[in-house]
Parts: sequence; C-alpha cells; structure tokens
Amino acid sequence: MAQPLAREVAEEVAKLNGVCVRPVALRRLDLVTGKDEIIDVPCGATLESKCPSCAKRNRQLRMAQCREGWHLTEEPIVTPDAATEEQRWLVEFRADMQARRDAAERAGEETHDWDAVLEGLDEEINEAGMRGTVVGRTAPKRVRSTRRRQDAPDLPKRKMASTTLGRTFEAGDGKVYRPSLFVTLTLPSYGKVRDGVPVDPETYDYRRAARDALHFSKLVDRFVQNLRRVAGYDVQYFATVEPQKRLAPHLHMAIRGTLPRSEVKQIAAATYHQVWWPQADEVRFEGEHLPVWEEEAGYLDPDTGEVLPTWEQALDHLDAEPLHMIRFGDQVDVKGVLAGTPDADQSIRYLSKYLTKSLGEGLDNSAQRHHTARFVEALRYEPCSPTCPNWLRYGVQPKGAKPGMAPGRCRSKAHKPEHLGYAGRRVLVSRKWSNKTLAEHKQDRRTWVLEALGQTDEPTDQHRYVWRPVKPGDPDLAPVGMRLLRSVAERQRWRAHLRELEARASGQDLSATEHEGRAA
Repeated sequence: MAQPLAREVAEEVAKLNGVCVRPVALRRLDLVTGKDEIIDVPCGATLESKCPSCAKRNRQLRMAQCREGWHLTEEPIVTPDAATEEQRWLVEFRADMQARRDAAERAGEETHDWDAVLEGLDEEINEAGMRGTVVGRTAPKRVRSTRRRQDAPDLPKRKMASTTLGRTFEAGDGKVYRPSLFVTLTLPSYGKVRDGVPVDPETYDYRRAARDALHFSKLVDRFVQNLRRVAGYDVQYFATVEPQKRLAPHLHMAIRGTLPRSEVKQIAAATYHQVWWPQADEVRFEGEHLPVWEEEAGYLDPDTGEVLPTWEQALDHLDAEPLHMIRFGDQVDVKGVLAGTPDADQSIRYLSKYLTKSLGEGLDNSAQRHHTARFVEALRYEPCSPTCPNWLRYGVQPKGAKPGMAPGRCRSKAHKPEHLGYAGRRVLVSRKWSNKTLAEHKQDRRTWVLEALGQTDEPTDQHRYVWRPVKPGDPDLAPVGMRLLRSVAERQRWRAHLRELEARASGQDLSATEHEGRAA
C-alpha cells in the first residue's frame, strides 16, 4: 500500500509537463478531406483544484493581457468589421419575419410561433458574428432619481476628452514619463477581527457582510463611472477581485493614466450603490410552511390562498429607503507605477496572485472554518438576484417563477461556499485596455510557439470542421491514462525541439560575437 499508484504518478507527470489532466474529447470531422478523428481539448479550468495546468496557462494569459495594456503610448483604435453579405441577409430576413409577426398580431392571431421564429433568428444573428440585438431593449426600463444622497460628498466633474491615455510628465533632462496607478479598495468593517476571525462572532454583522459581497460588483461599476467623470477621459483598467482573510472581497485595479491620490480617495469615499429591491428582513415563510405552486397563477399563500405579488408588482410598492446600500471602506491604497520597472512587474504578479484559487480557500484552523460556516449560513437565505428562490421566504414571487422553487436552495454560484457571495467575474477588463480580446492574446502565444517550432500559422476556415462531443462508451475513445501519456510525449517532443532551436540561436550569437572580436 506504500507504493504509489501508477495513474496518480501519470497525472503528476502530466502536471509537471503542463498537460491538461481533465481533457475534453471531441470528434472533429474535416469537411474538405473527410477525415474523422478524436481530438483532446484542454478543459480550460481557471482554478488549480480542477486542473493546475490550465489554471497556470490562464493566469499567464491574464498577466500578458495586463502587461500589454497598462502603459500604452498610442491610442487603441477599435473599428468594427464591415458587415458581410450573410449578415446583411440575416437582418433583412429578420425584418421580413418581424413584419409578418406584426401583421398576425394586428389580425388578432396567435403570435407564439412567430415569436419563436424571431428568437431563433436573433440567435443566428449573434452566431453569424454580430453583437447585441437588432431591436434593442423591448421591456420598459425602470428609472429612479439620480440625485446623490445627502450623506455622500459631491465629486468634481471635468469635460470628457476622447482619449484613453493618461497625462505625460517631462523631467528636467527632457525624459518623458507616463505614470499609471495601482489601486486597492476594500469593504468597511463589520466588527473587530484578529487574524481574519471576528473577536466576537455574536456581534459581527454577518448579514451586512453577506449583502456587501452579493452586490460588490455593482459597487465596482459605480466606482469606474465616477472615476471617468472626475478624470475627464475614458479611463481603462484591469482589475481582479480577491478575498481578504476575513472573507470579504476586495479589489486590485491597474489604471492607465494617473490622478492625484487625494482625488482617488475622494472618489472611493463618494461611491455607493443602492439596492432597490423588495424588503428581505421580515420572514413570512420558512421550514415546512412554504408557498404552494399552482399552474396559471404562480405561488400562493398556504394559509389564505392569495397569490403572492410578482417581482414587478413588488417593485411598484417599494419603500422610500433602499433594501441595502453598499460603500467602500476607509482603507484605500493608491500607488504610482512606471512601465518597465520592478514595481510594475510585482504589481502584475500581485494582480494575478489569487486567480487560480477559489475565494473560499485558505482555511487554516477551526476558528476560520467556523467563521466561514457562519458567513455561508448568512448567505443561504439572502436573495442574490431577482430570480433567486429566496424571495419566496419574504412573500414575493421570484422573477420568472417556476414550480419546484424553495428558499435556501438557490443554484446560483453566489450561494456556493467556494464563491462566498461574489457571483461576478474575477477579472474585470475594460474594452479598450489592450485593444485585443483574450482570444487574440491566446493567438499571439500560439503564433510565437509555432514560429519557434518552424511551423507556419495558417488561419483555418471556421466552417471547415464539424465538432461533436464524444460519448464515454465510444469504442474509438482511448482511456484517459493513455491520452495523458500521449499528450506528455507530445509536450516533451515540443520542448526538446524548442531547446534545440534555442541552442542553435545561442551558438549563432556566440559565433558572431567571436567573429566581431577577432575582426576588432
């Protein structure tokens, strides 16, 4: 029993060679040659607990993305591609189908079939390479007053300039500097903590901490809006959300350009987000006493038989005060960074430090595990979105209510222990950060490897191949262990080839140096 398992050793070797240990098998049919084969595609996991090799690649990709966009000296130009003939035809066909649907509605006919056709066409339009929808927003948008709260300080507002680049500064020797910022924002205190654990768990405000975590992404959006108004230009950013030891999310943000530290702190102090949702403090239904589903009506009060108010009806009768308001804490760290300095490299590494770990990792002792259990329990019945089943606990039908819903059983990742209430993206990148998509950054790495191996990177026709999932019982599918061994062998062959090319290049450089020395 002391002998290691061969399969576990194979997985360890695969990890050491950067091979995905959870490959996804897909069958690829080449429509040109007719060749049919099974291809192993990396799982693309972002966490080390799922696949360390894919997590490491994703982290390196994000680091390259951050480095390329942080200190740009030229304005990124984002020009949409011209519409193709197929895209124009799809929109014209969509217009024809819309006209027929409208004619059927005017004639008093049922339009369900036409609506299904239009929905399918909208999906085809997106698959054809167009963003958004043709008709835009169809439902009326609820508008609330944008007047700032009396307890929030006012912010200066500058005239917007159509640029994404920050200011430059010229030194006495004529050298021009273009500094940028590295900003860290945290949430306020919910009670005194020591080593990440509340000193008094009974007085620690777990409910407020849970609600702040649920709505943290909205607060970040507000901060970016205020930052751009004050800066007076289209500020670009690369940010990551990481957990503090006390389990609260906090933000690290690389900002292109610079502002005075006092202004950044003023913006953070003046930023807030109000959650205008129905009340979620008075529990109406719990345990076995839960609303009952009835077809065509929705959820009913089990005692009176009355239909619970829908989400829209509940919004029509909101109180004068929001359900929750979230703000940043007093701790705001602002640091200036110059391109090509050790500080810039260290900040980039720090930005991506936790990207391969879940928010709930790092529980070292029983006190931290107990603190996590209390926090997760506080999250259990907090509504995370308009569609959350937890609204039934407070007498409101969730948006898009359906049978089988029950409080405390929301499947959203916000309620899972590994996410600790934060359901947003871990990496936040503005659209004009590096003037490249993540897929284009990945293509750059692929092009470099192929050039180093002496292979041409020819663009492939996306319509040439047909991909289909492979069922586990497929006779052509080799065991996972065999596929791992093949991938390891292929990766070792690539590395040997790269080492050979590097040795040749270093030898040529050495010969050139010796020749120049002899000539001198």
